Amino acid sequence: MAKRERVMRMSVEQPLWRALSGYRVLTVLYAIGLFATTYDKFDRPWVAVAFFAFLLVWTLATLPRVAGAANCTKRFLVADLTVALAGILLTRVADSAARIDAGGPTLPSIWTAGAVLAFAIKGGWRWAAFASTLVAAANLVERGAPARDTVHNVILVWVASIAIGYVVEVARASERTLARALEIEAATRERERLARDIHDGVLQVLAMVQRRGSALGGEAAELGRMAGEQEAALRTLVSGGMVPVSRVSEDAALGAVVRAVDEPDDADPEAPLDLRALLAPYATARVTLSEPGAPVPLGPPAAREVAAAVGAALDNVRQHVGEDARAWILVEDEPDAVIVTVRDDGPGIPEGRLAQAEGEGRLGVALSIRGRLRELGGTAELISVPGQGTEVELKVPKDTRGKAKTR
Repeated sequence: MAKRERVMRMSVEQPLWRALSGYRVLTVLYAIGLFATTYDKFDRPWVAVAFFAFLLVWTLATLPRVAGAANCTKRFLVADLTVALAGILLTRVADSAARIDAGGPTLPSIWTAGAVLAFAIKGGWRWAAFASTLVAAANLVERGAPARDTVHNVILVWVASIAIGYVVEVARASERTLARALEIEAATRERERLARDIHDGVLQVLAMVQRRGSALGGEAAELGRMAGEQEAALRTLVSGGMVPVSRVSEDAALGAVVRAVDEPDDADPEAPLDLRALLAPYATARVTLSEPGAPVPLGPPAAREVAAAVGAALDNVRQHVGEDARAWILVEDEPDAVIVTVRDDGPGIPEGRLAQAEGEGRLGVALSIRGRLRELGGTAELISVPGQGTEVELKVPKDTRGKAKTR
């Protein structure tokens, strides 16, 4: 069985969750050790002991919650921040007023930053700003006045949490971009594999059916004609490639996990069109379309005018050469211009016949083809050798702003 590539889950933010888990354990031990060294200076040490006992159990019990974004729910974040705010406000109940006024640490100390960082990693800088603002308010209430050290600590937590939240958002955007690129690469490889299989099997069978049907005649000829049309349509689809659907992250916290979404209908009317898509309907059993494997972008008016000129050239082939005439369309994407060549296998145009047709008032080539290209600032050259068919070369510059007019 052939292996197929697909985008697997990846997340550069996962190390942040692991670091947060370690930070919470270390800081709860630090806060307990800091309290133990100043136990005798507390007015109500039993309040601090009760809080630290609860904080230790809460920290260890909630380690799975901060192991990843999926388990770190909004409800948990609110509860975790509530524990931190309660610890800050309990400091005035447990500690002495003199120590608080002298700038003594709050009960949870730097453990509080872990609760704010969880908001930052989960929801980005806006969530971090919200959580750090509540912590700042609680610190000001606990201290009673905006002392220098309190303001310093508040600003430090504020800046650090918002910065980390912003970095997380940028990392998620980068992951989505990388996932999109990997999906396009995988889809391209899959298209190439399918194209090889189709070319080696299906297209050859359809071509054989077309040839045998034409040789047998009767109902078989009709079957051959249909097989030829399907071959041309399938060949156009394979050569044009499969455009992967746009994808976005199902949950920004999951990094590069993606899902398919519908494209919006209100596309930019000024966005360039892929000329290949406009020319693809002309490909039939009798008309072969050869184009680059990459999009050929042109402004909407220019792309439509070129496609209309190609249609006019094919109409001339059917009218003057016959319904059974074969034609070839070649699309070339040059750095500064797009060249489309339409060639047929007819008897060619006798010398002077075009000038005679224009004199008689039949202006199909002059208006439908040359006139369209002239309005775009391009050129249309017609080369015909009696007995060797006719070739029409359409050349249009890529920058047609201010020249093209919607017909």
